[in-house]
Amino acid sequence: METEVQRSVSLRLNRRGDRNNQFQQNRDAEGGLFSSERLSQDYPMKAVWKRGFIRLFLVGGIVWILLILTVLLFHIWSCQSSFAFFSAICNRESKVFFVLDNMGLVPKPQHRCPIPIANDPDKVVIPQGRTPDKIVQNLSYIVEDKKNEFQSPPLFGGRQSWLQREKSFRLKSTMKVHCGFMQNGGAEMNPIDINYAKKSLLFLMVMDEISLDFIKKNVTVKEDVDGGLWVGIWRLVLLKHPPYDEPRRNGKVPKILTHRLFPEAQYSIWIDGKMELMVDPLLILERYLWRGKHTFAIAQHKHHHSIYEEADAIKRRKRYARPLIDLHMKIYSYEGMKPWSPKKGTISDVPEGAVIIREHTALNNLFSCLWFNEVNLFTPRDQLSFGYIVYRLGGLFKFFMFPNCEYNSLFVLHPHTREHSSVVEWVKSLDEFKTNKTGLKESRGGLGLWTTYPGNLDSVILPPVARTSKAG
Repeated sequence: METEVQRSVSLRLNRRGDRNNQFQQNRDAEGGLFSSERLSQDYPMKAVWKRGFIRLFLVGGIVWILLILTVLLFHIWSCQSSFAFFSAICNRESKVFFVLDNMGLVPKPQHRCPIPIANDPDKVVIPQGRTPDKIVQNLSYIVEDKKNEFQSPPLFGGRQSWLQREKSFRLKSTMKVHCGFMQNGGAEMNPIDINYAKKSLLFLMVMDEISLDFIKKNVTVKEDVDGGLWVGIWRLVLLKHPPYDEPRRNGKVPKILTHRLFPEAQYSIWIDGKMELMVDPLLILERYLWRGKHTFAIAQHKHHHSIYEEADAIKRRKRYARPLIDLHMKIYSYEGMKPWSPKKGTISDVPEGAVIIREHTALNNLFSCLWFNEVNLFTPRDQLSFGYIVYRLGGLFKFFMFPNCEYNSLFVLHPHTREHSSVVEWVKSLDEFKTNKTGLKESRGGLGLWTTYPGNLDSVILPPVARTSKAG
């Protein structure tokens, strides 16, 4: 009996030992908790997490790079945009723009680009009536030059005082300003041409007697039964008795004071003599005025945005007397004219003035008068005074400044063959103007340079200029 019990216990112990041995063998076979086989089973999960993290990091990096590139491309595009809002975002003076430009990533302005004009001039809808005058409603002109102690002959631009000039910038519903054409001041039209100009849809070529003689010698000029002179479709209009000593300043009379020469006209397109028109004038009016409900349109300058950049370019290229340009700019700087920046809300302060498209509203006519008064008072470089008048009118004068590449598509340019129009442009110092013996002092214009300016210009330092192109 005892032997059976002992045998039974022995068998149980042996079985338990076998089970323990089998369990140990199984654990050994499985490798235990940290065996290589268990690690090999966990590895795929860890590899998935590792690959996911790398992919997430790469995708995030790519998205971040694309975001940066998008911002940079938008910045470049805004600098090329013709819309004032987007152009105002551009900061051409930033280090980012400078680096992108040096890398060649900033596209250079196109010389010519397509113009979004209508296809058929016969389908253009001409607006009925005139644009209402809301700011300046009644505009009249001073036509008698004030008496002077020397009993000198009347001046075309009049002897405008500094006080009168200052008051002319304060807009009112009724205004009376200097605007050239003083009685017996010069630039008279033939009565035949005055009557003809009362018609509509005219092609008029305004010139002085020297230019007319040149044309008669080199081009076929026809005369109609009324005595009018023609070259093709262009009616020649002679301005007798040029009002200034400088031909360059004389050319600003028909250019800027078109509304005074042709008061019956509702619209006008001024084209410099160096330009050959390539587009139907009706399509030009539709594109630049009527489509966007503008009343004044002018092209932006190809290179410059600030008048101080333009002034520097004029001096460097010897287009006018350096001391006179400096004095002109010092007066503007003293009167608060800042260099152009996107904060101004305009595309540029400097236009390409070879083409001016306008409706002859009261405000536009006033702007033209004030613009001309600056040309009469200072230098005949009208691109320097355009932005100044815009500044003085405090944003109330609205205009459309279209891309320069469109300007080059409207016309074919025939460059000037004469760079200097008078000896005044060779002046090297203001001391040369203190006496009439030099023959350099213009006697009928530029009065602001010879009368005492009411401000102290000694401390005025002109803003620094970054030269952005070989041309300027």
